[in-house]
Amino acid sequence: MINKRLTYLLLLLLCPLSLVAQNRMPNRIGTTDRDQFGNQIDPSTQPDNLEDSTHTEIQSLAPKLFQWRLSETLGDRTIVPADTLNLNFQNSNLVDGMKGHYNYLGNLGSPRLSRLFFERRDKWNNIFLNPLDSYLVRPNEFNFTNSNVPYTNLTYYKAGDKLNGEERFKSYFSVNANKRLAFGFNIDYLYGRGFYANQSTSYFNAGLFASYIGERYQMQAIYNHYFMKMNENGGIADDQYITHPENMAEGKKQYEASNIPVKLEQTANRNHVSYLYFTQRYRLGFNREQIDIKERKTPDGEVRNDTIRREEFVPVTSFIHTLQLERVNHKFRANNEPTDFYPHAYLDPNQSRDSTLAFSVKNTFGIALLEGFNKYAKAGLTAYATHKISRYDLMNVDTTTLMPRQRYTENEIYIGGELAKREGTLLHYNVNGEVGVAGKAAGQFRVKGAMDLNFRLWKDTVNFIARATFSNTLPSFYLRHYHSNHFSWDNENMAKELRTRLEGELNIARWGTNLKAGVENLKNYTYLGSDAYPTQYTGNLQVLSATLTQNFKLGIFHLDNEVTWQKSSKEEVLPLPDLSLYHNFYLLTKLAKKVLTLQLGADVRYFTSYYAPAYMPATQQFHLQSEEDRVEIGGYPIVDVYANLHLKRTRIFVMMSHVNAGMGQPNYFLAPHYPINQRVLKIGLSWNFYD
Repeated sequence: MINKRLTYLLLLLLCPLSLVAQNRMPNRIGTTDRDQFGNQIDPSTQPDNLEDSTHTEIQSLAPKLFQWRLSETLGDRTIVPADTLNLNFQNSNLVDGMKGHYNYLGNLGSPRLSRLFFERRDKWNNIFLNPLDSYLVRPNEFNFTNSNVPYTNLTYYKAGDKLNGEERFKSYFSVNANKRLAFGFNIDYLYGRGFYANQSTSYFNAGLFASYIGERYQMQAIYNHYFMKMNENGGIADDQYITHPENMAEGKKQYEASNIPVKLEQTANRNHVSYLYFTQRYRLGFNREQIDIKERKTPDGEVRNDTIRREEFVPVTSFIHTLQLERVNHKFRANNEPTDFYPHAYLDPNQSRDSTLAFSVKNTFGIALLEGFNKYAKAGLTAYATHKISRYDLMNVDTTTLMPRQRYTENEIYIGGELAKREGTLLHYNVNGEVGVAGKAAGQFRVKGAMDLNFRLWKDTVNFIARATFSNTLPSFYLRHYHSNHFSWDNENMAKELRTRLEGELNIARWGTNLKAGVENLKNYTYLGSDAYPTQYTGNLQVLSATLTQNFKLGIFHLDNEVTWQKSSKEEVLPLPDLSLYHNFYLLTKLAKKVLTLQLGADVRYFTSYYAPAYMPATQQFHLQSEEDRVEIGGYPIVDVYANLHLKRTRIFVMMSHVNAGMGQPNYFLAPHYPINQRVLKIGLSWNFYD
């Protein structure tokens, strides 16, 4: 409750501060097409000049902004395009992803799991948060902004009606106090009432951020807090309400979603998450003279070159510090629980009051020799050390003792290094490795590397990317220890997971071609079995995957295609669909004197049938299906029809989702016993403000 009040108070304080900062804004951030990091800014990613519909110039600053993201461990910056997505805006709020790669429970805000194995990432050490990854933003996923005018984005999504519909509102605000100091806030609120009974969701996420980018001292900070409540219905009582409605009572041909019986009531998961991320660095270097040649026209029309001399700071060494604080409070509440739904009831067969609290502090200290300070420094070299202390509070399910809680504390110390080449156009690479030296980290290691090469092929530029990872790590804490009313385990002797992954990617932009392929070998693979308890497969398990993206264009007509094939060597341990398809056919044209962009089309998602992981409400996790209740999902296309419009700073879409509902054999499940919504109209609006 204190964290919630603090978030509201900080947001209230920030609003008047932003007004003061707007009045102090300088006329320009700079006079060149480079940011203060020294990176070139692509003008095509920046907002258009502000003009009204009569082409009368507005007497205000032309907006200039750029955005960047951070590497989480060391806080290195990477410039990213501003969020002005024109194509496929209608898919930006779908729980199953832009191209339908995810299984989920049918409602906005529900947990999800990618069907494509190479997309699965345990972004959080806390297992309760990974299924909610589309609503939780890690520090390395957050966009910082620097702009010469205040920047605001407002986005609103809506589906269905007031009885069963979904709504989501997102806002992002950033303002500069001067050309180096920027700050802002973001808000994300969603409410999914649910088309099926007892599945409503309510999330409120808010955060503050700030950055200071000086020549020598640089700082970036984020504070985010998430309030996430999700009701659980356990799935529908019988799949035949969807697959064979004529077999059910009254012989109806189709049931309204709200009338279909479900397995659970008065059951909910709650997650309160807060984290603070702070990274800073101090750079040592020297000044050198830089000579620029600038052309200008004289009054008589002659072109002359002016020589401009200026001092440029060249950084040589950086001292880096990164601090991360994270607090996660997970609760499961249930009343009137059915006696046959859960395998055990350690404390109470009728109700559950489960809770666990995790808190961690992580500090990273590093020193970097920077790339490019002279002609021999072809790459940057960084050494760092990390210390993390984590504390976990679990329930005590041993009724013979009086202790209500059990506390576990783990310390981890890693040392690591990074070799990276980020400048230039032909070749870039990055190799990062760390090894545990003390505490729970002892014996663990992670090595990952990436390389991209750009070369000419006839008249085209080809981009080749290679990635490799090699790791030997313990399963996360909650796979080793967890206590609750229905599930309790202590797997202290779990073996470390040994993973080796190789990936390659080929891009030819002119052809609209992208080809990715990869292979991974896993030993001691950790998963949740058919009883929803964690277990390990001690043998070697391999996964092969290949994805081809091929886009075609003929005039205003476009056909975008993605085909993924993958194979698991142990389907009974790691089930995956053999094929996953996405096709999007649309026309794309300019209207109204070429200021209005229209995308009009339909897309389809499809994957082959397989025994997909089931979902367990009491742990908020996906697990293997039990043998006595195994069902296949897939083999059913999901078709959406849409119109997507972009007018200068405004994006609008209208979409009829699942337009093919009621056609063919109904089997529209994206998780066992959890059907997706029937046909529903969705709309969305996004508006950028530069003032």
